[in-house]
Amino acid sequence: MPVLLHIDSSPLTTSVSRELTHAFSISWKAVHPEGEIITRDLAADPPAPIDANWIYAAFTPEPSRQPEQIAALAPSDQFLDEIERAEEIVIGVAMHNFSIPSVLKLWIDQVVRSGRAFSYGANGPEGLIKGKKATVLIASGGVYEPGTPLAAYDFTEPYLRAVLGFIGITDVTVVKAGGTAQLMSGAVTRETLLAPALQQVRTLAA
Repeated sequence: MPVLLHIDSSPLTTSVSRELTHAFSISWKAVHPEGEIITRDLAADPPAPIDANWIYAAFTPEPSRQPEQIAALAPSDQFLDEIERAEEIVIGVAMHNFSIPSVLKLWIDQVVRSGRAFSYGANGPEGLIKGKKATVLIASGGVYEPGTPLAAYDFTEPYLRAVLGFIGITDVTVVKAGGTAQLMSGAVTRETLLAPALQQVRTLAA
């Protein structure tokens, strides 16, 4: 049975990034009616920051972990189990200060874990989560496309491509809906702004 991991990170339930992930999941489900969608709302249920207990637990061999260390890693294990179960991952991202929302960074910190998500060998780091496809849907107030004045400030797409690739997810497609600040001024309608991104999303999910 195909499995899609659906991740939202915007705190606004009416956000553009959430609308895009919702459209993706609907289109995916239409193609995979027997499939399962695992929904992870990071804004509604934010992951805990990693701390000293987490770090010591992660670097303690599994057979030697104490009960409190097992408990410290339980959220990380759950997130990694969800990724491993899924063939596809869709991530909705609302750009915050040129980068990703803090709750998404918390999730990434729980996921990028030595021995589960990556390892180091003679040839350097190797991602252990392979054979997955990721679609990243980014909404931003400004327009950050190459050639625009703000392009140099886009740390969202490069970072997500790098961190996903580091754990072995190299099949990554990014769809951007830039210029959402225009919605607040009324310079453009929501339907007009979203139409190109929604078309791409529905095509990718099909």
